[in-house]
Order: sequence, then C-alpha cells, then structure tokens
Amino acid sequence: MKEIIIGLVSGIVSGTGMGGGTILIFLLTFICGIEQHIAQATNLIFFIPTSIIAIIVNIKNKNIDLKLAIMISIMGVLGAILGANLSVHTDVQTLRKFFGIFLAIIAIHEIYTIIKEYKKKKIRKNKENNK
Repeated sequence: MKEIIIGLVSGIVSGTGMGGGTILIFLLTFICGIEQHIAQATNLIFFIPTSIIAIIVNIKNKNIDLKLAIMISIMGVLGAILGANLSVHTDVQTLRKFFGIFLAIIAIHEIYTIIKEYKKKKIRKNKENNK
C-alpha cells in the first residue's frame, strides 16, 4: 500500500514539473528503507513514463519551447552519463550527504523566493495605498 501512495504522490508532483523524483528518492529511503543508490536508480525508471505523459500534456497545451528543450536535453544526456558514472563510484554515505545538501539548497532557494515575492507584494500594496 505504501508503494502505491509513494508512486501516486511522486507522480502528481512530477506531473506538475516540481521534481517528483526528489520526493520519490526521499520517500524510498526514508519510508521504505531502500539504499540511496537503489532509490536513485529506481527514480530513473520512474521518470521515463511520468515525463512522457507530462511532455504529451504540455505539448498539447503549447507549453514547451522545443528549441530550448532540445538543447537542454542534449546537454542533459551528457550530464546524465557523467553523473551516473560519478554515482556508481561514490559510496552510499557520501551520496546521501550530497543529496541532503542538494535538498537544503533547493529549500533555501524556495524560502528566499517566497520572501522576495512577499516583499514585492507588500511594496506594491503600500504604493497603491499611498496613492
């Protein structure tokens, strides 16, 4: 049952383009107790069908800049080759630390963005009230 819930939650987040794989890796290691290498490799398999569906929906809605997507995809393939080889030769504890640092950086960025948007809205509201 927990696998169904994990897949559903990760799929929903993945479909929105917010990184369902990041959540999947966290849930597989934290809830299922799966080793980091296996969780990350499982995420890669999970990514194929979920991204295909998201691509189809977004192409139908004309939300994809194909020229940009092709360039990023080519560089992504090269990066994936490098990253996969790097991951295979990295011990589990180091990999977990890097993943934790990655999540912390994302969290800090998101908090910063929220604060920045809040301040912008507050400034706009003050300007409107002073008119």
